[in-house]
Amino acid sequence: MCIDYTNLNKACLKDPYPLPSIDRLVDGASGFTLLSFMDAYSGYNQIKMNPRDEAKTAFITEAGAYCYKGLIEGDMEVYLDDMVVKSTTTVDHYRALGRVFQVLRRHQLKLNPEKCSFRVQAGKFLGFMLIERGIEANPEKCQAIINMRSPRTIKEVQ
Repeated sequence: MCIDYTNLNKACLKDPYPLPSIDRLVDGASGFTLLSFMDAYSGYNQIKMNPRDEAKTAFITEAGAYCYKGLIEGDMEVYLDDMVVKSTTTVDHYRALGRVFQVLRRHQLKLNPEKCSFRVQAGKFLGFMLIERGIEANPEKCQAIINMRSPRTIKEVQ
C-alpha cells in the first residue's frame, strides 16, 4: 500500500534544528582506536507520533479507516538511526556505551543486532569506512567499480 502525503508534508512546520552535516559527523568520528557502530531497529518506526497528529495520517481501505501511531518511514530523509561511539581507551568506551544504552532504554528504542558492532577498530558509518587513521574507501563500492564491464562500443563510451 502506498499513501501520498505530499500535501501533508507541505503543511508541516519545518524543524528549526537542522541536522549536522554528514561530513562533520564522519570527520568527528575518525581517528579513534575504539569504535562501536549501532543502528536503530526500524529507525523512524520506533518513534511514537504525537496522538494529536495521528488523525492527520488517516486513510481508508476496504477493511476500514486507519492512522499511523509511529512516524512514517519515507516521509523525509534522515540519518538519525545510525550511531557511532568513539573512544581511545576501553574504560572510556564502556562508559560512553553505558550512557548510550541508558538513553535508548529510557526512550524504549531498540537496536538492530545485525547492523551493530561493538569495540572494533573499523566500520561503516553513514556510508563511509572509518578507521583509526581516518576515512577509507568503502570496499563494497570499490568492488562495484572493479567489477564494472569496460565499454565495448562507441555508444557505450558516450
